This record gives sequence, structure tokens and C-alpha cells, in this order.
Amino acid sequence: MVPDRQSPAESSGASDASVYLHPQTLAKLGSMELRAKMIVEGVMSGAHRSPYQGFSVEFAQHRPYVAGDDTRHLDWKVYGRTDKLHLKQYQQETNLDLVVMVDASGSMSYGSRTFAEASGLGSDKSPDGRLFWSKFDHATALAAALSYITLRQRDRVGLVVFADTVRAMVSRSSSQGQWRRIVSALSTHPVEAETDIGRAVDQTLAKVGARCLIALITDALFDPASLDAAMARARHRGHDLMLFQVLDRDEVEFDFKSPVPFEGLEDEPLVRVDPRAIREGYLEAFREHEQRVQRSVLRFGYDFSRVLTSDWLGPPLASYLARRNARIKKSKFG
Repeated sequence: MVPDRQSPAESSGASDASVYLHPQTLAKLGSMELRAKMIVEGVMSGAHRSPYQGFSVEFAQHRPYVAGDDTRHLDWKVYGRTDKLHLKQYQQETNLDLVVMVDASGSMSYGSRTFAEASGLGSDKSPDGRLFWSKFDHATALAAALSYITLRQRDRVGLVVFADTVRAMVSRSSSQGQWRRIVSALSTHPVEAETDIGRAVDQTLAKVGARCLIALITDALFDPASLDAAMARARHRGHDLMLFQVLDRDEVEFDFKSPVPFEGLEDEPLVRVDPRAIREGYLEAFREHEQRVQRSVLRFGYDFSRVLTSDWLGPPLASYLARRNARIKKSKFG
């Protein structure tokens, strides 16, 4: 837990560095730039305790040292035997490009946790005036964390923010200014529009030449058939993909106690219902939809991970990277 009335910087002696990636911490920060800095600190502080340093951790080969290379990857045992400097290279290290796609459609603006509850500061609003920590807040935090991990291992990363069409795009780069460009593009808000995943993926693939890894961060509350078609096109182009389904606990549990109006966030009409009367049917339909999405992702050989906005970002991200690297190792060695 984050102590009340104490900033993450003031609590730097905390035993768990992933506190920086907790919604309670991130909810205190209205600025995406400040949020990104906390994510960076959390990733950096926790990295030394994790055996998974990024997407490409499986050792592949050595190569001769060239002036300017990161000396952290020097193999001193090889130097002791040969008196020559060689670097360790890792699986896919030389050709990994990450493209992070963040869903900014209307449904991503939903959030059930108030900033007062999430931050523990007693304030009922975020510093930029919003009442709730939304799915989009969580998605941008996850996007920033993935981008930072990629840049830290000197790979290229790009960003796409989309809804019914691509709304913002940052071309892939590993340059020094890339982090600021990504943070700037994430400093936005969802739009009142439906998700057109097919169009967004087509527009992204048109800009992406070489094969890359696509991190698709979305609530996936759209027709799974459109996702199937988009993933088929990505597979045909030879891209890898991981889908992070970001959901709010309200959507998963539907634990409303009294009749309330339900207002669509993507231009749907207002509906008044008794949630207790439809809860069983809703949960069944929701589970079927989520299982359909997950089966589709796995059928294409891609990775799926569910992320709740109330969960820490650190452990799910570390767990995902562990699973991914285990799969890479299995495919490499049989």
C-alpha cells in the first residue's frame, strides 16, 4: 500500500519497487509526464530482482565489441580465455521493433474507482479535474511501461493511438527523444467514437514495413470477428502480437445493487434496467465474449493477457514477460 499523504519519491525506501506501478500511485498524477516518470522509476528499481529484463532475454550468440556498445553485456569469461572483448546477444535482440497500439474509443473512458478511493488523498478529483481512474488511464500507463522496457534494451518502439481511425502515431525509433514523443502522444483523452479495429490495424500495417511485435491494448468490447480479420492480416504480414485486455471490475462482476440508467459511451442510447434482473445473463454473455476473444488470439499463435484497472501493473507485466520468454525458449529448443 502507498502511505497516505506521502509521495512515491518520499517513500523510496519501500521494499517493493512495483509500488510505482500501482493505480493508487498513478492516480495521484494528473500529468502523463509525471505518471511516466513514476513508471520509469518502478521499472528501473525492480529490474535487478527480475530474471526477465525485457522481451528478448534468451541468449543467442556472441559478437565482437564495437566502441560505443553497452559494456554491461560484455562476457568477461570469453575475455579471460581469448583476451578479446565480445558482447552477449539475445534472442531477437537485433531485430525487435515494438509498436504499441492503445485503444482511445469511448468505452475506454469508463472507470469505477474514484480518484479519492484510488489515491487515498481525500481529494475527489485528479489534478486535471477528472473523477475516475479509467481504463484509458490504465492502458496509457501500461503502454508507457512497455515502451520504456523496449527503449531500455535499445530496441525501437512506436506508438499508435486509435479509435474509429488512427488518431495519433509516433514512428518507431530508439533515439533519445523517443520517450518524450511517446509520453506526449499518450497525454490525451478517449474520444466519443466506436472502435474500428480493422481500420486501425490496416492503417498501422500500411506504415509498418519490417516485421515487428504489436502490443494491442484495448478492452476488446467489439465484434470478435473484426478482431479475427485484423489478426489474420497481421499474421499474413509476419508480425507477432500480444493483446492486453484492459477491463474494469464493474464490467467483470456487474455487481450493481439497484436500478440505474446505463448510458452508452460510444453514442448508444440511454437504457434503464434493474441490474439484478439481468446480471446472470450479462455475466454469461460477458464470459462468452471474453473467451471468444482469448481463443481467437491464441488460435493465431499470439499472446493474451487480461488486466484489471484495480490491479498492480508490475506483477501482471512481469508474469506476462515470463510466459512470453518461456514460449520463445520452447519454440527455439523444442
